[in-house]
Amino acid sequence: MLQRIQTIWIFLAVLAAVFLFITGQDIIISDQIPVIDIVCVILVLVGLLSVFSFKNRKRQILLNNISIIINALLIGVSVYWLLNLSGGIQFPEKGIEPVFPLIAMICLLIANIYIKKDERLVKSVDRLR
Repeated sequence: MLQRIQTIWIFLAVLAAVFLFITGQDIIISDQIPVIDIVCVILVLVGLLSVFSFKNRKRQILLNNISIIINALLIGVSVYWLLNLSGGIQFPEKGIEPVFPLIAMICLLIANIYIKKDERLVKSVDRLR
């Protein structure tokens, strides 16, 4: 059922990862590996897998929790990287990259609330049969 409300929230989280991929400044580690680009692709793939596993709500919650953890780590890396740039942390000069994972985390938390609500509804209907 792709028309459920939690699907919209997961799509918003995927959209935030896509925006981060587009606007994200490359955090380069050894051997010129762009960390944000790789993590954004992983987040998009996990989000789309979560959307299309709507029949298995427990897997959907697990995938959302994995995405939340990855987004939290991405926020930490982005803030650390922004603090180490010269000139302090002024968002107009350095970008709004840490905001996109935060938006994605909030959307995924709201999606998990609605998924758990659906799970409770299905269990209550199964009890009546």
